[in-house]
Amino acid sequence: MNRTSCEYQKCVRILKEELLPAMGCTEPIAVAYCAAVARETLGEMPDRVIVEASGNIIKNVKSVVVPNTGHLRGIPAAAAAGIVAGNASKQLEVISEVSEEKQKDIAEFLEKIPVKVTLADTPLVFDIIVKTFKGENSATVRIANYHTNIVLIEKNGKVLKSENVHAGSEEGLTDRGFLSVELILDFANSVDLKDVKELLDQQISYNMAIAEEGLRGDYGANIGSVLLASNEETLKLRAAAMAAAGSDARMSGCELPVVINSGSGNQGMTASVPVIVYARGINASEEKLYRALVLSNLIAIHQKTGIGRLSAYCGAINAGAAAGCGVAYLEDGSLDAISHTLVNALAIVSGVICDGAKASCAGKIAVAVLNGFLGYEMYQKRQQFLGGDGIVKKGVESTIKSVGRLGHDGMQQTDVEILHIMID
Repeated sequence: MNRTSCEYQKCVRILKEELLPAMGCTEPIAVAYCAAVARETLGEMPDRVIVEASGNIIKNVKSVVVPNTGHLRGIPAAAAAGIVAGNASKQLEVISEVSEEKQKDIAEFLEKIPVKVTLADTPLVFDIIVKTFKGENSATVRIANYHTNIVLIEKNGKVLKSENVHAGSEEGLTDRGFLSVELILDFANSVDLKDVKELLDQQISYNMAIAEEGLRGDYGANIGSVLLASNEETLKLRAAAMAAAGSDARMSGCELPVVINSGSGNQGMTASVPVIVYARGINASEEKLYRALVLSNLIAIHQKTGIGRLSAYCGAINAGAAAGCGVAYLEDGSLDAISHTLVNALAIVSGVICDGAKASCAGKIAVAVLNGFLGYEMYQKRQQFLGGDGIVKKGVESTIKSVGRLGHDGMQQTDVEILHIMID
């Protein structure tokens, strides 16, 4: 692919838009960011706060620990953290620098100031509205469709910023509709690494650091440690365990950042950590590792384009399949190997549900990564699932579309029932 081509430039932009640093689970952090902007707009500490959120936001914030809050959970904690200690200029690292004194202030704020949470009346899957009040003054901020997309800022009834909002629209981001597995492989093989090295170095540094911390510490259900303690260690098992350990730590409030993918830290770790571990295990060159990460990240993004940012379909499954493709790239590198790996992996575990961010995400990541490896091992043994086998269609792009339809359309009612179960 020519560096000056439109597709090349779009691929670079997509990676820059998606491989963002974030500290904490991205949905509560988006709430904290929205609240921090609202507090900044109000110009003073509020005496009353209302948070309106779509069902998927409520689902993904309910059970996860908000970092730098003293292990608090939930939307009120995320909003309070953003209001009391947030630095809005840092976006998804909005509460990455919070002193112990500020943590006490967050707890005190929650004791004294009412933070009301309601289900937003919205057609959007991703919608957060934070309203702050101080006496007769008020400020409202809305984030919609993706984690940093502020579409409304209002103070005392005066609109300071307003953008049209359409369900599923990601205006402001590069269109992903041109992506295909074949094009992604072409880009991975031809990309000038100077264009992506800084992004990938940060991904490697951040995501491996939290994976290693997850193995050292006592976080959540310690899925990563359990895997290594309960089984004879192999390279693929360690790759899965380290990805899971990163989630163990992150879901339990570890105060280390990650580089995300498709708006998710868990997906960012799943698409990268197994590829890094495997590449180092086989002594692949640094260049080969970078190109494998480019491929894995973009294939994860490509799959999520049809599903959407939030869904009842577990995004770790997509990312684990993408990691399997990264391993196929390291070992084989052909379009045939990568395509069959992806189809095989998606055929096996598509349909694993997302029931919010919490400790069990680490277990799903482990399953997803091992499944990605299985997809490639099937290809090595000349085994495959064929078009017509369930949701599998002839050709990798047709199968990706099937999974997109399943996750976006088919699981909408599942999403509603999951939320009802969680808040019953």
